[in-house]
Amino acid sequence: MGDLLLLAVAVIWGSSYLAAKTLVVAGGVLLVLALRYLVSAAVLLPLMIRRRVQRRELGVGILLGCTQASVLALETCGVSMTSATNAGVLISLTILITPLLQGGLPPKFFAAAAAATAGVALLVAGPGLRTPNLGDVLMLLAALVRAAHVTLSGRLSRPSYDTVTLTTLQTVVGAVVFSAAAWPLTTGGFRTAEWAGVLYLALGCSVFAFLVQLWAIRRTSAARASLLLGTEPVWAVLIGVGLGGEHLTPLAVAGIVLVLAGVFWGQRVEREARTARLRVPRAGSSPVDPGRSAYAEPRP
Repeated sequence: MGDLLLLAVAVIWGSSYLAAKTLVVAGGVLLVLALRYLVSAAVLLPLMIRRRVQRRELGVGILLGCTQASVLALETCGVSMTSATNAGVLISLTILITPLLQGGLPPKFFAAAAAATAGVALLVAGPGLRTPNLGDVLMLLAALVRAAHVTLSGRLSRPSYDTVTLTTLQTVVGAVVFSAAAWPLTTGGFRTAEWAGVLYLALGCSVFAFLVQLWAIRRTSAARASLLLGTEPVWAVLIGVGLGGEHLTPLAVAGIVLVLAGVFWGQRVEREARTARLRVPRAGSSPVDPGRSAYAEPRP
C-alpha cells in the first residue's frame, strides 16, 4: 500500500507541471508558492484542534518545514536559471544521495538507483546538457537538501509523533516563509482556472503528497521513498504526451524503461535488505514483522 501511495504522489507531482506553468505566468513563482502553502495550512490547521503538540515534536516539525521550504525555493530559483535537462538530471541525484545518507544498503541498491538516474538523464535529454552555471549549483543544493529532508523525516519521526501534526507544522512554516517573501499578495490576475490550479497544487501536491510521503517514510525507508518518488519525471512526460500534445522520442522511451527497471530492481533489493535486518533475533525478543517499520505509529 505504501509503495502505491508513493507512486500516486509521483504521478500528482508529475501532473503539476502543466498547472504550475500557467500559474507562474499569471502571478509569479513566489506568489504561487505562498498561495499553495496558505491554502494547505487552512485545510490542515482545523485537524489540530484536538491534538497536543509535544515540545520536541514542535522542533522536528519546524526543522522539517525549513528543509521542505528550502527545497522548493532552491528548485524554483535553479530551474529559472538553467536548462530543463540540467535541472532534471541534477534533481534526480536525490535517488543516489538519499541511500548514502541513510546507510545500511547493499551495493546492488546503488546500482539500481544509478540506473534510474541514468534513465532520468535520457528522459530529459531533449535540448542536451549545457555548461554548468549558478542555476546548476542551486539544483544540486536542492537535491542535497531534499535527500536530507527525506532522511531526517525518517530518523526524527518518533513512534509517538503524529503524521498529521508534523505535516501541519511543516506547512505552516512554508506558509509563513513564502508569504513573507511574496508580500504583498496580489492576485488580481487570477481567474477561476488559476484558482482551480492553486487548489490542485495545495490539496494534491501539498496536503495529500506531504502526508503520504511522511506516512510512508515512517513505514518503509527514506531510500525506498526517494526511489519511488524519483519516477516523477516519467509521469510528467507521459501526462505531457496525453494532455499537452507532446511526442515521445525513442530516447525518452528508453529513459522511461530504464527508470522503471531501476526502481523495480531497487525496490526488491531494499525490501530484501530491510527484511533481513528485521528478522535478526535480539536477545529476549521475537523476530519483527517485516511488513511493519520501527518508525510506524502506534495503532489506536
